[in-house]
Amino acid sequence: MQLKDKIALITGGARGIGYATAEVFLKAGAKVVIADINMEGAESAARKLDPDLTSAMALVVNVADTHSVNTMIDTLLARFGRLDLLLNNAGVGGNIPFLETSLEDWNRIIDINLTGAFLVAQAAARQMVKSGGGKIVNIASLSGQRGGNGRAAYGSAKAGLELLTKVMAVELAPHQINVNAIAPGAIETEMAKFAHDEATRAAYHYLIPMDRYGTPYEIADAALFLCSEQSRYLQGHTINVDGGFLAAGLMFGPNKKAPVK
Repeated sequence: MQLKDKIALITGGARGIGYATAEVFLKAGAKVVIADINMEGAESAARKLDPDLTSAMALVVNVADTHSVNTMIDTLLARFGRLDLLLNNAGVGGNIPFLETSLEDWNRIIDINLTGAFLVAQAAARQMVKSGGGKIVNIASLSGQRGGNGRAAYGSAKAGLELLTKVMAVELAPHQINVNAIAPGAIETEMAKFAHDEATRAAYHYLIPMDRYGTPYEIADAALFLCSEQSRYLQGHTINVDGGFLAAGLMFGPNKKAPVK
């Protein structure tokens, strides 16, 4: 019960990494608020995890809209009275070649993945300051650390989020708020199952020393550590949960065949 009686807000919590983290946090004793732009999905997730909704709550939020974010926080406080933990997970994917990225594409991805994360973290941190501390975990990405095809907007947003994590960590440390980030690698989410074709999967397997996709629960376990007391002196770091992707250089051998073309 590492998170016993903690109040946790999870954005983008209706599915994937957010849903897995809500499940792990509930089992660790937290009360969870599942916030998502898809209210029906958030409600379904909350009821699946906690049928009588004594320890789970569903809220709708558009993270890129200040009013929506503030309403989410106000509603959460009206129910639980405080906020201890934030998993800043809501985001939108993007795989558009640089020369084909429109300003509309750029603004949408930046607004949700970077500005939205900023708005939620700021609103949450203001409440944590009042209550004497808390934990914030931002979901960054390998795409914000390395160049890759089609990641001009998405990678820029995630790189910005990683730097924002460091700034938040420095400024919020005096308020007893720990701020860290997780950079997932290839994770077997619903979106990956839909979007990753055979060639994409082969390329990832070639680049990952552990030779497999991760699971949402492996990200959730890292989030549990960062939101527990065991991480109390960890500040401003990005933990890569990627099967060794970032660490790898040249790899060869019988299990490393060229990706499918």
